[in-house]
Amino acid sequence: MPPRCLLYYITDRTAFAGDEPARRRRLLDKISEAARAGVDYIQLREKDLSTRDLESLAREAVSVIREAGRLATGHWPRSTTLLINSRTDVALAVEADGVHLRSNDISPQEVRAAWEQCGMAKCGAGTPFDKLRAGSARQLSPPLIAVSCHSPAEVAQAEASGATFAIFAPVFEKKNAQPAGLNLLHEASQTNIPVLALGGITLENAQSCMAAGAAGIAAIRFFQENNVAEVAQCLRSHTGE
Repeated sequence: MPPRCLLYYITDRTAFAGDEPARRRRLLDKISEAARAGVDYIQLREKDLSTRDLESLAREAVSVIREAGRLATGHWPRSTTLLINSRTDVALAVEADGVHLRSNDISPQEVRAAWEQCGMAKCGAGTPFDKLRAGSARQLSPPLIAVSCHSPAEVAQAEASGATFAIFAPVFEKKNAQPAGLNLLHEASQTNIPVLALGGITLENAQSCMAAGAAGIAAIRFFQENNVAEVAQCLRSHTGE
């Protein structure tokens, strides 16, 4: 098995009970819990929100992740990074660590070009992409870029386009989609970028994903419906951490 199991939590506040303010509070609590548990990546995937509401939520997410880092005891010393789903403008505006791109999204090269040239003082959320590429207030750290992939060929394309890593799905299940299975996950993992498994992940099948070559596990319900620290400890106990 790989020496390290990367953990990738994908948010979905609509799965929480209550009204919108309650769901938002519960989501931020879960983000804080995930950060304190040493989850490597959190993808803010609240696609139904307006730009203003998404930016507001993202700023709060950045704040709770940083606070969790300050309070960390050192049990899992790695810091948690925040990726914004498909919105480079919002990621830049809130000083997130990067973006998650859909399989049919803009390319990683375009994201990097915008990131390198856009200063946060000039490019806030909602800025048109052509203006993002024109901004240049100050140098930014290179972005982390995850790309959704559904075949080994898409993973190879993501690597060639400069993605940091790929999220391969669905491995086991997804509504109205044929599962790829472990054989295709293994084929997709024969690349120079990390490939994380997504889709129907459980404690029982996560180990088989790692054995197939996955660098880690991505999930919504797996993290959101369980104690994140317990899940993380169980997964990483199989990798010698």
